Amino acid sequence: MKIRAEKKQDIQRIYDINTGSFSSEGEARLVDLLRKEGVPIISLVAEDDDGGLCGHIMFSPVTLRGENPGKRLAGLGPMAVLPDYRKKGVGKLLVEEGLKQCLKAGYDAVVVLGHADYYPRFGFVPSVAYGIVSIYDVPDDIFMIKELRKNGLKGVQGTVSYHDLFKEV
Repeated sequence: MKIRAEKKQDIQRIYDINTGSFSSEGEARLVDLLRKEGVPIISLVAEDDDGGLCGHIMFSPVTLRGENPGKRLAGLGPMAVLPDYRKKGVGKLLVEEGLKQCLKAGYDAVVVLGHADYYPRFGFVPSVAYGIVSIYDVPDDIFMIKELRKNGLKGVQGTVSYHDLFKEV
């Protein structure tokens, strides 16, 4: 299994992975919209041993309104793994490499709206522990955050909002 940055020729396959992983085309359309609008993103694919793509993850900037001393936050999502490749470590590899790329890109922390049983294994904790909440009305245990830099969230609190394109899907 190889994790790498998406390439132009991967775009249709990434769309197919997202539609094959979710019950609607919303996530696939979101990925295309963010890419088309030039939103700064980290977009990675998982390539199996035969060179076929079987997973995708995207990170994009989010805005923190409140007490924000210049911290840069990214949002993880969507992440998609084709059904035949689930429970084989593909998602784990995508998340780990994505977090490394976010750190390299200068982000202080990453937020995710996701499964409370899955993301804590990567160090995500409920964001309310830092005084940070989502603009969406969601349970505290599914909106999580991970510091990428030591004390990266020190003194930071407020409300996280995603790019306006998230409202279109």
